[in-house]
Amino acid sequence: MKIKLIGVIAGFYIVNALTASCAEPALKDVFKDAFLIGAALNPWQFSGNTNAEVRIILKHFNTITPENSLKWGNLHPSPGQYVFSQADQFVEFGVKHKMVIIGHTLIWYAQTPRWVFQDNDGKPLTRDAVLERMREHIHTVVGRYKGKIHGWDVVNEALNENGTLRNSQWLKSIGEDYIVKAFQFAQEADPQAELYYNDYGLEYEPKRKGAVEIVKKLQSAGVKISGVGLQGHYDINRPSTKQIDETIETFSKLGIKVMITELDVNVLPTPGPGGADVTMRFGLDPKLNPYTNGLPKDVEERLARRYAELFSVFLKHKQTLTRVTFWGVSDRSSWLNNFPVRGRTNYPLLFDRNGQPKPAFYAVVDLVRQKPE
Repeated sequence: MKIKLIGVIAGFYIVNALTASCAEPALKDVFKDAFLIGAALNPWQFSGNTNAEVRIILKHFNTITPENSLKWGNLHPSPGQYVFSQADQFVEFGVKHKMVIIGHTLIWYAQTPRWVFQDNDGKPLTRDAVLERMREHIHTVVGRYKGKIHGWDVVNEALNENGTLRNSQWLKSIGEDYIVKAFQFAQEADPQAELYYNDYGLEYEPKRKGAVEIVKKLQSAGVKISGVGLQGHYDINRPSTKQIDETIETFSKLGIKVMITELDVNVLPTPGPGGADVTMRFGLDPKLNPYTNGLPKDVEERLARRYAELFSVFLKHKQTLTRVTFWGVSDRSSWLNNFPVRGRTNYPLLFDRNGQPKPAFYAVVDLVRQKPE
């Protein structure tokens, strides 16, 4: 079947999104000599209930991350109670399809139940008591999937935008060394697993410096840290490719791996400061939701250029960058439809709401493969 070209932008072809699957190369094959390609999955996907997205997952990705199934609130909702069914199903899906499985996340300021920090009367626990609850949780969860989960986001989003530690309940209850303790417990539970610090906005220098300090403290303490995850929740214009390039270079100089862990590109107007702080919420306003009937051609083309720019940087660092994981599979299931404004229609990924590859998909693969005649 012929490929229908609808334009040329910045030296690559923009291809009709309805191109037959024979012209749809698998992303994991296109980038097999560079880095792993992955997606974050929700339960409907790894349970096989969304067939179009399962097709995309099995064809294109060789590594998977759970959106929520391994977070504390989902997995360990009350003292002594673990609910492993969903997490087990996720891991079984990855094992069955021979994928590299990533655990997200052990310690995070959000989606952690209050009981973790309180006694039966609702009073604050001592530092030692909270540390014990942290240790028990990490040993139980990491130990259960030892040998199956390749790497863990041990601590997620511990920093403010200025690079200081976020005033989370973990910091209040334990102190600044809670990060070192979390990595220590994860290392004890599975010495072979890779252990990561994961955050958004590290492309901006103040926050990046804070993450560098975290890495150096872990290294000085003799605690294993394998890499840093740059979440990659980007807007269509920011951060700059120069900032991304500098950030990857900065962490690679620390002797650790770097990965893009939650990639998507927001094309909608951004209220507030932007970023991926889950505490941000704004009311629905038509001005913030301008593309309810589809992306205009010029925005579709800009999104394709943006993805090509991003992957050009990623390919430049293929000796250091080990993984690029999208936060979602298709536009239909992206969290950005509801964040930070619920009910919007966003277009941040490479596959559209019908599971078809978008011009941005071909912009990315054409960086590596030979362009069609």
